[in-house]
Amino acid sequence: MVKMAAGEEKQQTHRPGVFKQKNKGHKHGKHRTKGELERENKGRVSVTALTKKQRKEQRKMDRRHKANQLRRNKKDMVLIEKRRLGTKDGPPHLVVVVALHAAVDAGCVTKLLRGEDAGGLVHQELCVSGINDSFGLILPRFKQRFTFLRPNTADLTSLLDVAKVADSLLFVLDSTEGWDSYGEYCLSCLFSQGLPSHALVCQGVGDLAVKKRTDFRRALSKITEVRFPDARLFPLDTEQDAMLLLRHLGSQRQRKLGFRSKRAHLLAQHVAYIPNSSEVTGGAPTGLGTLCVSGYVRGHPLQVDRLVHITGHGDFQLSQIDAPSDPLPLSTTTPRPEKPGKGGNTDMQDGTEEERPVRVLMKADPSRRESLLAEAAVDPMDGEQTWPTDTELLEAEEASKNRRVMKVPKGMSDYQATWILDEDADEEEDGCDDDDDDDNDGMMVMDEAMAVDEEEDDSQDLGSACDSGEEEEEEEEEEEEEEETLCSTDRSGADQRYDQHIDEAEEGEGLKRYREARSNDLFPDEVDTPLDVPAKTRFQRYRGLKSFRSSPWDRMENLPLNYSRIFQFQSFDRTRRRILAEAAQEEEGAMVGWYVTLHIIDVPVSVMESVQSGSPLVLVSILPHEQKMSVMHMLVRRHPSNTDSIKSKEELIFHCGFRRFRASPIFSQHTSSDKHKLERFLLPDTPTVVSVYAPITFPTAGALLFKQRSDGIQDLVATGSLLSCDPQRVVLKRIVISGHPLKINRRSAVVRYMFFNRDDIMWFKPVELRTKWGRRGHIKEPLGTHGHMKCVFDSQLRSQDTIMMNLYKRVYPQWTYDPYVPLPLPWIKRENTDQEIYGGAGDME
Repeated sequence: MVKMAAGEEKQQTHRPGVFKQKNKGHKHGKHRTKGELERENKGRVSVTALTKKQRKEQRKMDRRHKANQLRRNKKDMVLIEKRRLGTKDGPPHLVVVVALHAAVDAGCVTKLLRGEDAGGLVHQELCVSGINDSFGLILPRFKQRFTFLRPNTADLTSLLDVAKVADSLLFVLDSTEGWDSYGEYCLSCLFSQGLPSHALVCQGVGDLAVKKRTDFRRALSKITEVRFPDARLFPLDTEQDAMLLLRHLGSQRQRKLGFRSKRAHLLAQHVAYIPNSSEVTGGAPTGLGTLCVSGYVRGHPLQVDRLVHITGHGDFQLSQIDAPSDPLPLSTTTPRPEKPGKGGNTDMQDGTEEERPVRVLMKADPSRRESLLAEAAVDPMDGEQTWPTDTELLEAEEASKNRRVMKVPKGMSDYQATWILDEDADEEEDGCDDDDDDDNDGMMVMDEAMAVDEEEDDSQDLGSACDSGEEEEEEEEEEEEEEETLCSTDRSGADQRYDQHIDEAEEGEGLKRYREARSNDLFPDEVDTPLDVPAKTRFQRYRGLKSFRSSPWDRMENLPLNYSRIFQFQSFDRTRRRILAEAAQEEEGAMVGWYVTLHIIDVPVSVMESVQSGSPLVLVSILPHEQKMSVMHMLVRRHPSNTDSIKSKEELIFHCGFRRFRASPIFSQHTSSDKHKLERFLLPDTPTVVSVYAPITFPTAGALLFKQRSDGIQDLVATGSLLSCDPQRVVLKRIVISGHPLKINRRSAVVRYMFFNRDDIMWFKPVELRTKWGRRGHIKEPLGTHGHMKCVFDSQLRSQDTIMMNLYKRVYPQWTYDPYVPLPLPWIKRENTDQEIYGGAGDME
């Protein structure tokens, strides 16, 4: 046995490192307690636990108590908001009376509500500027106050404006039909814009027998349940019925509309206009002045530094906010009668109340007040400026040597001669720069070429049948002449009267749009290749895509000049959430329910003229950034009542939230992809995205699209809601170039009529081909110089198949934004016709 030397080192034992294998423990089915886990971890904390926000763990009862507290707080907030409306702590309950049938008299409804037995005290007549039938009502029994107004139902624009700020809508129905066609039209607009709380009223029930009232109500409820499934129908024949209706309006649940609950708004009850000082002193008239608008603040506290938007007139700034006396005070106690000997003191008190000085609540700070800047400042010299390179200088010298020779008038300088263009150059520029008519260029030329080919192919058949055809034509002409003479003598006066109401120009435009829409349905996006212009020149702005879904497209490539005028968010959703959260926490400014006077500066006199003509004035305080221009997208669906063809880039009238403007939008598909295909027409029964240059508006907000005819009539085209604000949304216009197989082999085919020269075939050779029967292929080589080419496909073609090539280019909306929209013609119904028409100045009551 050998002994180990004394100086020899001992063997080191192995120690496990961080990469030691750890096998799974046995699943014994027992639950490890928290104490066991802590002993096993020995203070070690996982990386995920360190990075997460440390939250204090609560017990089960604590979590339950917290949920109950949150639920109770929300319930209390709803109750406070409900009880504040119509009381002394909130604004009066604003009720709009709307007649939905031409045979209904809405004036009788307001007359019953004014009655003394209804329980109300009429405190103020003509309390809303621009509306003749409006009054303030106080109910001492319920400690509530109301403001009733009856707008002109024939003026749809005024009806939509007052419905934006109304707390309740009172619909007056006919006893037999409910509502007529125009009432259905108004309901469609109101539902799309956002319908507040409402109530249904019907007159004439008290005149019926007691046994027939149940059947009458059941029949009318069957009609109304289509639009109002849960609404209650109130009879209104006596003042007692009016009292029950007032009690229901004051206690019903209020529907919250998103586009107005986050913004302060008011309905003008008193309007005054003060011209600017230069106009008063006799200087040059500016046409601007200060508009003093008085009304109750609703929705949200109003700040003086924010911009205000007057519906239909634009954005303006505030100078100050005053607090006049409340014109509709809610007095819960009856005043004590004064003694006869103190009559003079009573007069003095009344005089002091009327002459009480107006208290100024706040004045605008010029350093904090928001700017009216809507467009970004464009510097045309802000582009990249570089010194020309040597190659560019050589090219410029060669171009000067190869200067073209042209005849110029005697005495004209060289500089003037450079402005003379050749006719060929003009034609080429017209063919290249016309982007809006990509589908129609070259179609007539192609039709003529096809007609020539058919004449050459069928010349023998036409020659053989020429003689017989001439004889038949002569006989047909004689018969047509006889029929025309008979028809001209037998034409009745009714036909002549019918022809008087037809506009031939409008009929021609409608026929043209109908043919274009039908052609787009039968042959979507197909374009004929021109014969006189090379295809690579005609379609130089288009490109091919391997896959529309997955092929890349640079969003910042070749942006138009108008994109330098708009604003863009880095993240629109994050900015929207931040601004709405900040607006919900604001507690400064004129509070909800205060009666204030707003001093709006630099307002044109046309706003006051509009109020004097009988239009209501609706004012809203807009959120930050909502005055700036950008590209807005709306998701709409075509209205069933509209049957006309609506083409892309056609001027339409938009009602989006509180705004009303005119613009020329483009239509695109609503998909989840990063690229969206352009729709040439507004398709029925299909959700479509409408893109337009417009001021920024944070969702949610309803959208109404109208089209104005040549005679001033506005037709409802589509309804929907605001989608987003995204200038980088890629909308691609597709064109399809088609060809015909001339010779078909097993895997290849000779294709013609797609191109007409060899250079075009070589230019579009990398683009993939497809057929209507689902075959895919590519161009292999050109054959000859007349546009024939050899193509290879994944399988054999059929003789009736069509070869197509898809080309794409990005399109943008047109900058035609106009905030001033002309008012439509009022709607009336004539007794001698079966159709509803527009015209005149009648009032449907």
